[in-house]
Amino acid sequence: MKRKHHDLLAWQEAISLVKLVYQTSKAFPRAELYGLTSQMRRAAVSVPANIAEGAGRTSKKEFLQYLSIARGSLTELETYVVLAKELAFCSDAQELESSIDRVLALIGGLINSERAREVR
Repeated sequence: MKRKHHDLLAWQEAISLVKLVYQTSKAFPRAELYGLTSQMRRAAVSVPANIAEGAGRTSKKEFLQYLSIARGSLTELETYVVLAKELAFCSDAQELESSIDRVLALIGGLINSERAREVR
């Protein structure tokens, strides 16, 4: 069954980002399973989940609120990626960083689009 959020490019790209985070964090030290690995995965999963939840709400105001939460989770994830690089858990995070930038831009565009519709 297809839902409204399935058509949103931001949600689609966020799903791809989650897969990338899981793939990348799989190589982290076992000692980090309940630390940085868990935090990164939780923050990543939160992004498409909040986009979906907002899209399922009845008002534009609620949708914007959930998009804002998704954006916050994305910037949280970005911080974890910086930490993972600094701790030498991943040597090349370029693909991850590019994916984060792409999803951040898509969420920003969606927020701007929804706000522009409110004004009309």
